[in-house]
Amino acid sequence: MIRVGLVGFGMAGRVFHGPLVSSVAGLELAAVTERSSNQAAERYPGITTYRSLDEMLAASSLDLFVVATPSGSHFEVAGRILRAGKHVVVDKPVAVASAEVAELIGIAEENHVLLAPFQNRRWDSDFLTVQRLLLEGPLGRLVHFESRFDRWRPLAPTNRLWKEDPANGGVLLDLGTHIADQALALFGKPEALSADLLCEREWARANDGFEIRLRYPGFHVVLGANSLSLPAGPRFHLRGSSGNYWKYGLDPQEAALNRITRIQDPAWGHEPQSDWGTLRVDIGGGTVTRPVEPVPGDYRLYYAALRDALLGKSSLPVAPVEAWRTARLLEWAVESSESRREILCDWTSEPKSSVL
Repeated sequence: MIRVGLVGFGMAGRVFHGPLVSSVAGLELAAVTERSSNQAAERYPGITTYRSLDEMLAASSLDLFVVATPSGSHFEVAGRILRAGKHVVVDKPVAVASAEVAELIGIAEENHVLLAPFQNRRWDSDFLTVQRLLLEGPLGRLVHFESRFDRWRPLAPTNRLWKEDPANGGVLLDLGTHIADQALALFGKPEALSADLLCEREWARANDGFEIRLRYPGFHVVLGANSLSLPAGPRFHLRGSSGNYWKYGLDPQEAALNRITRIQDPAWGHEPQSDWGTLRVDIGGGTVTRPVEPVPGDYRLYYAALRDALLGKSSLPVAPVEAWRTARLLEWAVESSESRREILCDWTSEPKSSVL
């Protein structure tokens, strides 16, 4: 049994890591760090609550730590855990700068422990379905791939105010980390990019939207997000030489996890048919339209793969260097927006790591 300590019990810890760790065989949610409250103990009877990271690090029985603190603290918190010789999962983004991610990779190497970036949205139903469509090829030659996270959030938040601190990277490092990671997982490293960072709400302090255009040989990828879309646009839009694919709506897992402490539903991750994407293809000069039954999503697969990696049975579900690539890509997006020009992507400074 791998004993897990959760550092932080805000939204990330409460909605994602707590329920997921508790739902995977071989993992035990054993401890949490909460400065003053006891929310985790109320939700998970028997869990040990520590008031500081130092207290938790002194608990030698913990095998794996999960960093679920505000983004700007990830580098410092994860670094302390790695230096203590403990394996660590870090919620996205692993750090707010690619140089910090590279440093954490080095610290993990030096201490012979695993640094595991948490990219749960690789196990979204819609992303897995897009991945399958690209492999099966009904769209023909891909020319345009668009991935968006548009929402309607015009009002200033009353909680999670740390997300409005520019030091935490705004929406670019929040939602942008997810969809940039997905694009890199699908297509690899782009040749160049251009971007616009947006600050559209009058009260916003950090960027609240972005448009990133990635250039690949023969096609391009558009990544976008904003907080003033009513209704939201498509989550995915793919155009190819034989047709198009449209997908609206979000994977249902986050909303479901917000209501539970562990997953017990045998139909977990299945989207209702009303939310299925639509494929339109040209066959013999006529358009054929059909719904696409999605691949079920399952965030538990991340932690199951991580468990196997800790037991020496497999590699990490997301390699540390992939977090560096995502961070570097988003830094180039900032540079492009500020300089108003396309940036050629030079990947030669990518850190090397034997810990996979």
